[in-house]
Amino acid sequence: MRLSRPFFQLPLLVEAGRLQAEVAALPAEAWVPHPDGVPGNSAARLISVEGGETDDHHGQMLPTRWLAEMPYLRQVLAGFGVVWSRSRLMRLAPRAEVPEHADINYHWHSRVRLHIPVFTRPEVSFHCDGRSVHMAAGEAWIFDNWRRHHVENRSDVERIHLVADTTGTASFWRFACGEAPPRAAWRTLAWNPHAAAPLLTERYQRALVMPAAEVQLLVDDLRTELVPATDTPEARTRAARFAEALENFVFDWRQLCALHGIDGRARLDFLRLIETVRAATRPLGDGLVMRTNRIGASLVLEKRVLEHLIVG
Repeated sequence: MRLSRPFFQLPLLVEAGRLQAEVAALPAEAWVPHPDGVPGNSAARLISVEGGETDDHHGQMLPTRWLAEMPYLRQVLAGFGVVWSRSRLMRLAPRAEVPEHADINYHWHSRVRLHIPVFTRPEVSFHCDGRSVHMAAGEAWIFDNWRRHHVENRSDVERIHLVADTTGTASFWRFACGEAPPRAAWRTLAWNPHAAAPLLTERYQRALVMPAAEVQLLVDDLRTELVPATDTPEARTRAARFAEALENFVFDWRQLCALHGIDGRARLDFLRLIETVRAATRPLGDGLVMRTNRIGASLVLEKRVLEHLIVG
């Protein structure tokens, strides 16, 4: 999800001490290595597909057994009134870091990640697109993960953040990105032992073939960001040809959807078209990047679009 600036701090607070007590009570077996094997990074899954020990993005999201033992954390998540996708506690070891990257996968086209620090120190810094902030315990933040970002833990203690993914409601976005009142007027999500905390969790079931309207949306979004890494006449020509190949691909995809529908019965026809656009763009993509994060156009096309067009 692209935002108008790198960071937004939401004008509310949580009871950091109560959250810390629940997180500290988690057993060692709740923590698993980062799915990409990043050194010093580990996580405890809170909302996952069917509540299981998985990092997948697709399916019925449900609370895990670890979240079931954390009533205040559930109450905090429920308090936002949004539908939650994959959500975890992310732990960063002392003197460790999250390397610089940008989140380009399809999952992130329409989702944002909420950060609520649980255990942290002033020496922990979050960097995004040239800006740096320290997110203090009990605060709530979102950031533009399409831009390049990284995290540094220069302290001698573990940093643990609650990170929860959502598309957000209209009221959530007004609250998160609107003009914030003075901090003294911010609301605190206080613990209420008598309040029910029903969690709204995402059920993401992809069509067997991605509908043409969504393909159009993804491709148009990519084309608006497409630029040469070095501005030369030859590079501009390749960028124009790359964009034209994408436009032609959308026309042809729409025709296949009109002819066959999206139930997957003509899967091979759609796969042939995917290979056609790969072949057309591969020789053109060298030196073409996304304007905001400078990631290669061919990689973004693959990760954000082509890998997700057909199920299975």
